[in-house]
Amino acid sequence: MASFIQIIKEIRVRSFKRFVHFSTSLPGFMCFAVDKSSFLFIYDEIFRKEIYKFETDTKTPFIIDCGANIGLLIPYVLKEYPQAEIIAFEPDPAIFEILKMNIASAGGETNTTPIQACLAKEAGEVTFYPDGADGGTMSYSDSTKKPITVQAVCLSDYITKKVDFLKMDIEGAEYEVLTSIVPKLQLVERIFIEYHSFTSQTQRLDEILAQLNTAGFRYYIEHIGIRSDEPYIQRNVNHGMDMQINIYGYRQKK
Repeated sequence: MASFIQIIKEIRVRSFKRFVHFSTSLPGFMCFAVDKSSFLFIYDEIFRKEIYKFETDTKTPFIIDCGANIGLLIPYVLKEYPQAEIIAFEPDPAIFEILKMNIASAGGETNTTPIQACLAKEAGEVTFYPDGADGGTMSYSDSTKKPITVQAVCLSDYITKKVDFLKMDIEGAEYEVLTSIVPKLQLVERIFIEYHSFTSQTQRLDEILAQLNTAGFRYYIEHIGIRSDEPYIQRNVNHGMDMQINIYGYRQKK
């Protein structure tokens, strides 16, 4: 249950306008944010619902955060595992600077390697559409989004040992990136994928689940975000998506 002080801090954040930079100690450290709505959504998922909570016997888990945004996963992990090793990818250059500030503010500089890059099946340069919050993507754009060019790297190059937790929230690139790391999936103990169904693209959910199944994962699925109460009549679309799903992949204990 939230304390009175936390409630007051949250009320303060909710009073801000969207896409305005601000700072808050709501997560338990001085956090810098770029948009109130995306911050509150991520804060709720990580610190209240604890959707990324996991248990491991090692004191030094290796975590790869694909789509780190402003970096709220990092202090959450370090609170439980102060000796964790974390790699954090964030392509948006403006948000990447905030990510680095939050890593420093949360005391995670020794543990965390931030990398400003998109993840793709091939290294090089890609077109990226920042949105000023948590929804920048290579997969979708509209007339209000100005594209920029960013570096792309291959996730497979960073999976060189056992990965205790791999988080993948990369706004539509999840199928491509997951396919590129299939030979390395045996090194991953737990995987989280936020699946984005863009109306302009072929749906790949069945293929993603098949890849996880082949790699020996069981999975749990949770529908989030976009809802259509009468999908045969009208399907709601937000940022070009008609569905978002959280996929939790895990190894079944023998």
